[in-house]
Amino acid sequence: MNLDDPRARRSRARLRTAILELVADKDPAAISMSEVAKQAGVNRATVYQHFPDVNALVTEAMEDAVAHVARAAALCPQDAPRDEAPEPLHELFQHVTGNAALYRRMLGTHGSALFATRLRERMTAELTAAFRDGRRPSGFDDVPPEVHAAYLAGALIGVIATWITDDTPAPADDTALAFWKLFRS
Repeated sequence: MNLDDPRARRSRARLRTAILELVADKDPAAISMSEVAKQAGVNRATVYQHFPDVNALVTEAMEDAVAHVARAAALCPQDAPRDEAPEPLHELFQHVTGNAALYRRMLGTHGSALFATRLRERMTAELTAAFRDGRRPSGFDDVPPEVHAAYLAGALIGVIATWITDDTPAPADDTALAFWKLFRS
């Protein structure tokens, strides 16, 4: 299949939209390829032509969100004061709040391991690049940048997952500040 073909691009776009609509109401593990096809208005064979399973489809559909979260994390000035979370971190938590149902499903108990892995990998890569560009807090020269980035990515994803799946999550700005204080410790 030629992914540059306009028909293929349109089909993939419809499938991504359909899966995001379905995931907002239902755990990814409970969604069938037939449901995706029906929601997208395409033949089930079309879904399988583009994606091997629901997990792969939902992970690709969330790629813009993954990129947004990873960029926001990498843009945080590492030397900002401990008692004031940087604006990119506030924006990251506001983005998650604005898409709470989706993140709750994707990072919850029955969420997508592929999505969580992709988010961690992308965030680690963005942070590693930022660290290599000189945007790394001082005092960590004895730790390889990739290890430092992976540590932070895992911590941030853990905080986001715990926060967004809480029955009554704290306000985004409070959670951003709490994470920042832990990060700056």
